Amino acid sequence: MDVARLFKRRPESVRHTFRFAEGVFYNTFWVDGEEHRFEEKGMAEDEVTYKRLERRFAKLALYDVLSERFGEKMPWGALTGIRPTKLAYRELSEGRDFQPLFEKMRVSEENISVIRRILKAQEGIYAIDEQATDLFVSLPFCPSKCAYCSFITAPIEKTRGFLPAYLAALKKELAASEELIGDLKSVYIGGGTPFALSAEELKEVLLAVAPLRKNDCEYTVEAGRPDVFSEEKLQLLKEFGVTRICINPQTFSDETLKKIGRKHTVADVYKAFELSQKYGFLINLDLIAGLEGERTEDFVSGVKKAVETGAENVTVHCLSLKSGAKLKEETEYLENDFVSDMVAASREILTAAGYEPYYLYRQKYQVGNNENVGWAKAGKECIYNVNMMEEITNNLAVGANAVSKKIEAGGEKISRFGSPKDLKTYLEKIEQIIENKRKFFKESPSN
Repeated sequence: MDVARLFKRRPESVRHTFRFAEGVFYNTFWVDGEEHRFEEKGMAEDEVTYKRLERRFAKLALYDVLSERFGEKMPWGALTGIRPTKLAYRELSEGRDFQPLFEKMRVSEENISVIRRILKAQEGIYAIDEQATDLFVSLPFCPSKCAYCSFITAPIEKTRGFLPAYLAALKKELAASEELIGDLKSVYIGGGTPFALSAEELKEVLLAVAPLRKNDCEYTVEAGRPDVFSEEKLQLLKEFGVTRICINPQTFSDETLKKIGRKHTVADVYKAFELSQKYGFLINLDLIAGLEGERTEDFVSGVKKAVETGAENVTVHCLSLKSGAKLKEETEYLENDFVSDMVAASREILTAAGYEPYYLYRQKYQVGNNENVGWAKAGKECIYNVNMMEEITNNLAVGANAVSKKIEAGGEKISRFGSPKDLKTYLEKIEQIIENKRKFFKESPSN
């Protein structure tokens, strides 16, 4: 199904049989009754490698059948995973260049080049470290909910009643987290839109985080939408040692902002930059390719304006259908003939402006089967983004809908602990969450 959902058109029926004998993987597919046979040689020295090759060759076989049948080629070919870079790193760790495998999986030359550039940009940052920790603090509150958003956020007018109790629970969870933090690499306060909180409420969170940040590690706050920025909030961040903020306009079109449910204007974006740059923060900026009504020229204009702001990081997302989002309720397949052109143009513009791609991830149901790529000026990469996307450090996540990760076996084993998404449930179970998380990090998971 991971392969079939890549295509706009789908076969009515798919039947599959598989067997492995004498170093050969045999896959047979019947697609709408038509038989297709495939054979691939592969060395499977252990069960993990065997399962990996079993899935890989089956996906490749079905991709080739459907690609020929429907006359479509995907930019990532038969790769369906969220993190192509992890596959590249695995190949390199086993003494092989990743390019032959990516070519075999029908990945485009352009995307192979992007992966190589990302690995280069991550030099000096990438290191699998089971003793290291990144801290994530969840503030799931927003001024309004965007059409494409799948987060648990609701307009803060509807959830503000939860805030006092939520902040109390969050502070309790943060205090209990001190013993769970190893070598702290970064702190990231995200949302939602943390700046949707008042300055007084935000200060409560910053005060609770302060005892945990015992070094001068990277400290990011996803300030978020420009319409909730204020001098007072920015001054607070500076006082507490925050080094990086995120400004997320998503587009530089007032018309598109209205369509996606944003309450701010492009003028507000520039005002947020003007306020923020006075304090010397590194700035991350997000754009989305494929938003309703935007054509290539609209998006290209937005990328150029993003560069002109001077932001150290520009992340280019491609619209995706996410469960829980209004957009997912209205359509089953995202179709946009311009998005691949938007991605190509953004790569050209950002490269010419001195940015390099430094992290990448993919999502299911993503328009054009493209990806999300973070671009940064040299030496200005966001450590949290690299560690989180590559899953090379423990991630201690606190708050509702926060998912902690523990890495073991040199990064080969990753265990997860998720807190409830619902605010009410999170508040009711906070004591249990704290105890279960302590056990999660202190004791080895059984599976």
